[in-house]
Amino acid sequence: MTGLPSWAVMWTVAALVFAGCKWLTWQTRLAGEAPAWRHMAYLLMWPGLDARRFLDDSAECRRCGSREWLEASARLTTGLTLLFGIARLIPPRHAYVVGWIGMIGLVLILHFGIFDLLSCGWRLVGVDARPLMNHPLASTSLSEFWGRRWNAAFRDLTHRFFFRPFASWLGNRWGILAGFLFSGAVHDLVISVPARGGYGGPTLFFAVQAAGMMIERTALGRGLGLGAGWPGRVFAFVVLLAPVGFLFHPPFVEGIVVPFMRAVGAV
Repeated sequence: MTGLPSWAVMWTVAALVFAGCKWLTWQTRLAGEAPAWRHMAYLLMWPGLDARRFLDDSAECRRCGSREWLEASARLTTGLTLLFGIARLIPPRHAYVVGWIGMIGLVLILHFGIFDLLSCGWRLVGVDARPLMNHPLASTSLSEFWGRRWNAAFRDLTHRFFFRPFASWLGNRWGILAGFLFSGAVHDLVISVPARGGYGGPTLFFAVQAAGMMIERTALGRGLGLGAGWPGRVFAFVVLLAPVGFLFHPPFVEGIVVPFMRAVGAV
């Protein structure tokens, strides 16, 4: 990848990692019959990583109502506005702020916009393709955020290949730690390596998430109500937001995101 801009290296690495994960989930799927087109659709036209659910021709799925279509379209529009509109209003000398606006825009465009519209489209034709995001801001605990509401694709992968094996051997705490450390290593590979800086920051971020979930499940955490209600909501978002600068560190935001935004004409 010599000669490629850093942002192109990042997207290439991300695509290769995703392709590997996609192939792994497809190769190790449970036995079952599905037409060839459905296999190709799972491999090439769906960002989720739950092959069993997507390929099950007999599974019932809830179709999208008009509200879901409209909400996904609204989030897509908001993301485009942030990326190609609001980001232009920030002085270029504030590159870190520009990059953050761009990242939020990209997440809204992809994870909360296009991917949700794809989910609606697949469910419209009877394929059980659940949305990858499930209203994460409604989380009332850290466990709920990571276990049920944020990026179901990556959660499916880590739960199946890391949490369950390690939990069965060494207990739930080691299963949680294994899953989050794997997530950290993957994000370091995709974020820090192309940026040539900030190494270990993403892994530290996910280690903090693992520690937060363990605290949440202790007797003290349960006594403080950290697993539900407003105490759980506040605890979750403190643990998520306080170390987020380690995940999206300046070398990535300023050295990858901002040049990508320039390349696509956003700034």
